[in-house]
Amino acid sequence: MSDAPDLFVVCRSCGAEVSKYVTECPYCGARMQQRAPKIARGQIAASGTEPKRQRKRRERSRRTVQAPGKPFVSLTLAASCAIGAVLIVPGVVLASEVGIVGQIDGQWWRLVTASFFADNLWYTAASVVAIALFGGLIERRHGAVVAGACFAICAVGGMAAAAGLETIPLALGANAAALGLIGAWVIAPVLETRRGEQPSVDLIGTAIYAAVLLLMPLAAVEASSTAGAAGLILGLLAGSILARR
Repeated sequence: MSDAPDLFVVCRSCGAEVSKYVTECPYCGARMQQRAPKIARGQIAASGTEPKRQRKRRERSRRTVQAPGKPFVSLTLAASCAIGAVLIVPGVVLASEVGIVGQIDGQWWRLVTASFFADNLWYTAASVVAIALFGGLIERRHGAVVAGACFAICAVGGMAAAAGLETIPLALGANAAALGLIGAWVIAPVLETRRGEQPSVDLIGTAIYAAVLLLMPLAAVEASSTAGAAGLILGLLAGSILARR
C-alpha cells in the first residue's frame, strides 16, 4: 500500500507548515509558488482529511458561531439597569420597594427587580459595562436565549442567596448578574489556554474586572458580597455546561 501524498510544505520565510495547494503563505504572505498544483481525484480522501460534507458542516457551524450582529438582549438588559439607577437616585423609585432591604416577607418579585436598581452611579456603571460586554460575547457565541438565561439565573440566584444567607439582607444592583456573565464567558478562553491555544479574550483584564466587582461592596453599601459571589459561582457552572457544547 503506497503512502498518502504529502499535502503540506514548510514556508521558507516564517517556517510555518502550510498546504502545498496555496500560492501564498497565509501567515506571513510570502510567495510559495507561481501556480498551485491540481488536486487529483480521490487524493484528499486518500490523505485522511475530513470528508467534504463534514467540512461544510464544520464551516457552517463556525460561521454561525462567529456571525456578526448586535447583541440586542444584552444591550437591553444593560440599558434597563442604567435606567433603574436614573430612577432610583432622585427618589422616583424607592429602594425599599424594589430591592432586598431586610426580609422580603413573601415579596419574591424583589429577587427580580433588585438587580435593575442601584443608587451608586459608579457601581451601576461597572455592572452595566460588564453586562453589555460579556453578555454580548455570550450572545454572539451561543445566542440571545442563552445570554438572557445566564443573566436571569445569576441575577435571581445571587439575590436569593443574599436574602436567605444574610442576617440583615441588603442587596441592590447588578453585581451578581455581571459577575455571573463574566464567569459564564471565561470558562471557554481558560480551556483554550489549557489546550495551548490563543485565548479569545484578555484573561488578566477579565480577572481584574471581576475583582473590581467582587470588591464593590467596599464602595457601595447596597452591593452585596453574598449576591456577587453566588452570581459568579452560578456563572462558572453555566460556563462549564456551555463549554461542553
